[in-house]
Amino acid sequence: MTLSGVMQIGQEAVSGNSATITAVNPATGERLEPVYSGGSKTEVERACELADAAYGTYRETSLEERAVFLETVAAEIESIGDDLIERAMAETGLPRVRLEGERGRTCGQLRLFASVVRAGEWLDVRLDPALPERQPLPRVDLRQRHIPLGPVAVFGASNFPLAFSVAGGDTASALAAGCPVVVKGHSAHPGTSELVGRAVQTAVKACDLPEGVFSLLFGSGREIGQALVADPRIQAVGFTGSRAGGTALLATAQARPQPIPVYAEMSSINPVFLLPEALKTRGKAIAEGFVASLTMGAGQFCTNPGLVIGVKGEALDAFLAVAGDAVQKSAAQTMLTPGIHGAYQDGVGRLAGHAKVREVARGQAGEGPYECQAGLFAAAASDFLADDALQAEVFGASALVIECADGVEMQRVAESLEGQLTATLQMDDGDLDAARALLPTLELKAGRVLANGWPTGVEVCHAMVHGGPFPATSDSRTTSVGSAAIHRFLRPVCYQSLPQELLPEALKDGNPWGMSRLVNGKRKG
Repeated sequence: MTLSGVMQIGQEAVSGNSATITAVNPATGERLEPVYSGGSKTEVERACELADAAYGTYRETSLEERAVFLETVAAEIESIGDDLIERAMAETGLPRVRLEGERGRTCGQLRLFASVVRAGEWLDVRLDPALPERQPLPRVDLRQRHIPLGPVAVFGASNFPLAFSVAGGDTASALAAGCPVVVKGHSAHPGTSELVGRAVQTAVKACDLPEGVFSLLFGSGREIGQALVADPRIQAVGFTGSRAGGTALLATAQARPQPIPVYAEMSSINPVFLLPEALKTRGKAIAEGFVASLTMGAGQFCTNPGLVIGVKGEALDAFLAVAGDAVQKSAAQTMLTPGIHGAYQDGVGRLAGHAKVREVARGQAGEGPYECQAGLFAAAASDFLADDALQAEVFGASALVIECADGVEMQRVAESLEGQLTATLQMDDGDLDAARALLPTLELKAGRVLANGWPTGVEVCHAMVHGGPFPATSDSRTTSVGSAAIHRFLRPVCYQSLPQELLPEALKDGNPWGMSRLVNGKRKG
């Protein structure tokens, strides 16, 4: 499939006039054709204009129409075939099996949201019919549903070129809610983005929807992103990326005359607590599992276990020996972009040069230009508690082991942590009291608390929470993965005493959509 190097604004292919973007194969350093010209405020203006024009029609599509659209997007992505996988491999250095799995996840979450849309429970319909005879005061007729916020800006992520990109979770959940989407494609994989963007564009046309339901923009630097978030027609933002990038967008959104929500996933070191009985009885297995999770995908996951906390002693020393040996044997892996590799090298260098941190092990050096050499470091809990800089995320296969004097100091470390996506307890039955003491703190610090597993691997389902307190995300009340993600892009509206002829279908007497509804506080339908 031939790539054209253009943006997709509605049903048009548009060439930009700003700074160019060229993808780089991180495994070889080769620059990939075609060259993509970035957009300007002119293209942002046009994309937002079309999205705003589409909103009125798209938000009132029937549940079936919207579900079919999401399923059509999934089918169009699958129809690209191997061209999509090969281009993504060239732009990211990721292996085929990983990208084929990610394509499956991308299409699976689109189909999940199609089923969620059909069920209609996300509308949260509530009916409190009039009680004109009630004493001492009568009650008027009150009915509630949720409506989509409006056009949404989505920023493609670097580390998931499919599942968190053009048609990834943010786009899928926004479209499911009834919001048109304007995507800013990530500059690291523009060809992959173009292919997926075309698939969405084709689905919009096939389903006879307004063209402004979807647009795809490119732009190097922050100009396009900032202009997109500042545009008054954009009503919410979905972002996965760096802490600096997310907070910059958040500042822009809050500085608008009408501030808007930014759902930014940013920074997390995903602490793992090694409780004493588990460490004593299963230390070797835990160490091996930890390093497998740490080095998976060169550690380029937002749930990479970057911090390990244990009580110092023979069991923790044995854990460090096994983990260090496994890290030393780990092969170098290609990182996603030159920029990510450079930031990783800087982060590891800061740990290696820190006066209170000691190097436990480094992985094998690579021969490619942008390869990750895994790193394992250790520090005393007292030094960790005294230096907030040791909480900084190093994006890649790097972890810091914190050696605590006792369980009390472990609790202090837990309380000192910033917000996290995940927190993990490695525990046995004999650790129940220690785990019980930590749990109230961990549930305040993280969006997902695990026992005896590893945080890498985020299931797309109904119960998943992929979020957490700042700086893990900018809004801890939400998730960016799973069916509950649709609620980020909705708001409630109450209809008081409206005649049946004016009510939305979901609120009419007789339940024409056959939905589950809350009537006088009781579930019916």
